[in-house]
Amino acid sequence: MAARGLGGGRFDPDEIPWDRIVKVAPLVLLLVLLLPLTWKGFYTVQPHEQAVVLRFGKHHATTGPGLHFMIPLADRAVLVSVEEHRLRLPFGESSEETRATKSRESANREEPLMLTGDLSAAVVEWTVVWKVVDPPKFLFQIDNDPIARGSAASVSHINATIQAVAQSVMHRLVGDYSIDEMLTEKRDEVRLSAEKAGQAMLDKYDCGIQITGLQMQRVTPPGRVKPSFDAVNTSLQNKEKLVNESKTERNKLIPQARASKDKLIQEAKGYSDRSRLEAQGEISALLAKYEAYRQAPDVTRRRLYIEAMEEVLAESGPKTILDSDLQGLLPMLQVGSEEKGGAGAGRKEKQK
Repeated sequence: MAARGLGGGRFDPDEIPWDRIVKVAPLVLLLVLLLPLTWKGFYTVQPHEQAVVLRFGKHHATTGPGLHFMIPLADRAVLVSVEEHRLRLPFGESSEETRATKSRESANREEPLMLTGDLSAAVVEWTVVWKVVDPPKFLFQIDNDPIARGSAASVSHINATIQAVAQSVMHRLVGDYSIDEMLTEKRDEVRLSAEKAGQAMLDKYDCGIQITGLQMQRVTPPGRVKPSFDAVNTSLQNKEKLVNESKTERNKLIPQARASKDKLIQEAKGYSDRSRLEAQGEISALLAKYEAYRQAPDVTRRRLYIEAMEEVLAESGPKTILDSDLQGLLPMLQVGSEEKGGAGAGRKEKQK
């Protein structure tokens, strides 16, 4: 007989419960196989991402940030970044590029020239800010490889699409304005128009991308003609300065002129009112005289004559009045003697 126990005894294989082991072994093996698959069924979505769940290669669901579960082997989660990306145009630089790469490439670049509406050349640089608003469309509408679209290659791919759209729109808009308008007051108008036109073109592609902003970085003349443009801009600034100074002087003189105008108008109105009242007084006096003359013509005529003579003789100085009944041709006058009297006074001498 085989010894039992562990202390130096023998082990009897006949005592092993093979029937129980046979029943439990498949379950253990199944657990060993399912545990890794179950672990792979969990996936995590970061706050700046969304996950597109593909079931047998087709879109099944879109999940937000957090811990989620999918069916292993049947489902696959593709993470899509929904944060904002910046694309510097026309070079196609994205926000993921390093400063060293930018500085190294910028040394070998030529100025990106655009033709304006007045057939001048301008250097135009701008930045497009975009983000994904519909991850399923972002994955399937443009590229047929949705698995690769969840990686950095996806951003590079869509950057090429946005770059082509933005450059097409910007070239068309810049061609509608002159170089002076692009350098001055029309920059913001071009920026808004480019943002709307670029979004409209992306909407036609139905790619799930939204342009959240467009910034005009640099609008300058080409380097070869920049000194001439600077001279022109200086003259334009001097012109604006002189125009503003003239407007200031104009605004200063106009109130003074208006005040002087109001003063002259008031003086003219006063003179008009005074002349009107004087004329009305004279008319009233004449009408009164006419009424008196109509009632007593002789008396009124004599009175008017006497009043008129008083006015005339009051300013004529000393007077000598000769009577009509005087007989001698040479009347004796008191030579050297003068009588001073009041207004209308005279001297009457008679010689017979």
